[in-house]
Amino acid sequence: IEAVGFSSLSATLGLGFLAQTVLAGVIGIAFVFAFMLLMYRLPGVIACIALVCYAILNYALFRMIPVTLTLAGIAGFVLAVGMAVDANILIFERTKEELRAGKPLNAAIEAGFNRAWSSIFDANVSSLMTAFILWYFGSSVVKGFALVLIIGIATSMFTAITLSRMLLRWVVRQSWARKASFYGVKEDEFLVAAPRASRRSRRYRRRSR
Repeated sequence: IEAVGFSSLSATLGLGFLAQTVLAGVIGIAFVFAFMLLMYRLPGVIACIALVCYAILNYALFRMIPVTLTLAGIAGFVLAVGMAVDANILIFERTKEELRAGKPLNAAIEAGFNRAWSSIFDANVSSLMTAFILWYFGSSVVKGFALVLIIGIATSMFTAITLSRMLLRWVVRQSWARKASFYGVKEDEFLVAAPRASRRSRRYRRRSR
């Protein structure tokens, strides 16, 4: 038997779906960035920087494992980005509450991270459990989605808690960053540092001791 002819047909329909999914993911992430910048201003900038580092770290893990990004995998990655932003939203809303309660900027940021940690931990652990169940019992397509989601959730725990906190701690030490408008609160709700005790209160404390 001799081969008379040979031709190859590429999966043009699949490539079209892949391009549309990537475009939808880019548009969705761009909307997330715009929302964080408009809603949270300077902390939103920190969140966007953390998300860029999050994407780079995920890409490195995808190459190291390795992970083949299918349509379901891209959907899982976009969902993980949303969950990473959700952690930042919880932290920044807690920080706003602490600022409005009268705490200075540094203390409000630390309290915001500490108070939001339990909610972030519970949400991410429950999502990880669901993703592991999908990966164990699901088909090949579902396993790809679940694997990308697991990696994304684990990475978001690092970027949202550790990286964002380090960047915010550095930013609030700068003089140009100590403005109420940068944090979405009013001027009368904003304290840069804790007020110092008056001389009378200091004397009274010494006498009471």
